[in-house]
Amino acid sequence: MTTARDIMTPSPRCIGENDSLRIAANIMSDLDVGSLPICGEDSKLKGMLTDRDIIVRAVAVGLDTETTPASALAQGKPVTVDVDDNIDVALALMQKHQIRRVPVIEDHLLVGIVSQADIARSLSAEQTGETVESISQ
Repeated sequence: MTTARDIMTPSPRCIGENDSLRIAANIMSDLDVGSLPICGEDSKLKGMLTDRDIIVRAVAVGLDTETTPASALAQGKPVTVDVDDNIDVALALMQKHQIRRVPVIEDHLLVGIVSQADIARSLSAEQTGETVESISQ
């Protein structure tokens, strides 16, 4: 059985819930990524922030990226998988919620991310294709 732990990218970089959107955008640029987990001062996952969130939900409506905290764009409870969940659980969640990455949790703390790229590197072409097709609808 392949688990989330087996294919995840470990130790993802977080943006602090009180850090500004500008800081988040700079980190995304430095790391060449399109999203960051938002982590609280308690080190627990508070949400996910994407480059699209910053543009569409902040810049486009006139929010100040210097003063708006990342937490302002965190909505609802993040979709997550447990580190020991079968990878099929992660694939099903990604497809159901049409998300390109899912945070991996262990003992209530963020330990990794399963992304489309992780799936493509680790799973069959059929599983990868089905997941990408479903996410992209």
